[in-house]
Amino acid sequence: MTTEASRDLDTFDNPNPERDYAIHIDTPEFTCLCPMTGQPDFASIEIEYVPDQLCLELKSLKLYFWSFRDQGAFHEAVTNQMLSDLVNAITPRFMRINAEFNVRGGVYTRIMAEHRAEGWIAPEKVELA
Repeated sequence: MTTEASRDLDTFDNPNPERDYAIHIDTPEFTCLCPMTGQPDFASIEIEYVPDQLCLELKSLKLYFWSFRDQGAFHEAVTNQMLSDLVNAITPRFMRINAEFNVRGGVYTRIMAEHRAEGWIAPEKVELA
C-alpha cells in the first residue's frame, strides 16, 4: 500500500451487516490551508458512522486526510466534501462528521455535517443504571 497522499478510499465488507453498530474515528492532526491567506489550518476530525455493507479502511482514510494538507479550503467546504466522499465510498446507514478547527484570530470553528440513508431509523439508546 502506498504511503503518499491519496483521495482513494479503500473499503472492506462489513463483518456484521445484519446489525446496527457505530464506528467512531478520531483524527486529531488534520491540516489544510486557509484559502484566503495560505496559512495552515489545524483541526480535529471526528467521524461516527453506522455501516451498511462496507466499512472504511483506516490506512486509506489516513492518506485521504493527508491529501488536504496542501489544499486551500474553507472549513465548511472541506467538512462537507469529506462527508460526500466518505458517503460515496461506503454508503453508510448514518454518518456524522464533526470538524473542530483550532483558533485563528480568536475564533474557533466547529462544523458538523450528517448523512442518513433513506428509511433508516436510529435504534433507541438504552441507558443502564
